[in-house]
Amino acid sequence: MNQIVLSIIAYAVQRDIDAAKLCQLAGINLTALKKNNAPPVTQQQLDALWLHATQLSGDPLFGLHFAASVQPAALGVVGQIIQTSATVGEALTHAAALTHHVTDQCRLEIARNSKNFTVRFIPARGNVNEPTASFRNLVELLMVITIHEVSGLMLEKIVPLTVRLPYHVRDMAAYEQIFRCRPTKRAGEYALVFDARYWDEPILTANYELQNMLLKKVAAITQQQPSKTVNNLQTRVYNYLVANSYLGIISLEEMAANFNLSPRSLQRKLKDEGVKYQEIADAVRKSLALYYISSGSYPLKDISYMLGYNELSAFTRAFRRWTGSSPLQYQSL
Repeated sequence: MNQIVLSIIAYAVQRDIDAAKLCQLAGINLTALKKNNAPPVTQQQLDALWLHATQLSGDPLFGLHFAASVQPAALGVVGQIIQTSATVGEALTHAAALTHHVTDQCRLEIARNSKNFTVRFIPARGNVNEPTASFRNLVELLMVITIHEVSGLMLEKIVPLTVRLPYHVRDMAAYEQIFRCRPTKRAGEYALVFDARYWDEPILTANYELQNMLLKKVAAITQQQPSKTVNNLQTRVYNYLVANSYLGIISLEEMAANFNLSPRSLQRKLKDEGVKYQEIADAVRKSLALYYISSGSYPLKDISYMLGYNELSAFTRAFRRWTGSSPLQYQSL
């Protein structure tokens, strides 16, 4: 997130805003922020940064215009992994699995069928239909990056079939220009829908060796700092399961022990956040299943076993519940 904050400040400077004044108003120590080991910017600081950047620029759509200008470097190592992916589908699959390295405010989910694929941005908490200005700017930023940056890595301009937001936008013409599609309002959903033909489009900057090195780097960071920048328990649990997926999806009792809690305490704390452990485990299974199948490196029977299913039929039923299609049908798309 600090890399994105630096990019917001840099963009503000290009808009003739004094960086020192903006950071002072937002309560951000710019000198400290530039250091590699800088503590993460707090949610309060980020909220203030968006607010004062909007006020000082005199641009009510400052966040949207910033989103249109963002470079992959703003996403740090995650942006590099996206750039080195072989295809659009692989890039989005990695992005969905690694979003927590960019923000703990939301996660990505991808659903595919024979005609299109949908990228959904799922808030970790809060009222989806009445988001804070900060969260709205963040999700719109991630949505615009998905469109523009992937498009910039191939020989074709990606245009979404549909853009869904849970609110009415203030300036439809500006949103339509930047999203390349007229947004529609749908309660409870942030989503981009693309034609299925984009999924297998090759990426010009693909580099398997570099990507493999970057993925190992991300795995090491995740294992060393599993929860330093994460506030809510459900995100910490989700990230732990993803980072330790080679161990399989562990039980509630094992997860509770990792967080020095009793199973009952873990259940209660997750319930307070409006989620059950099984729901988080299922979300991780779904994300991993989509990744393993899309990679083309694993037989379905092995994937079923890695995700903790004793029978392929049980995995098939779960996969159909998640995506509306069987693993075999998804694999053949």
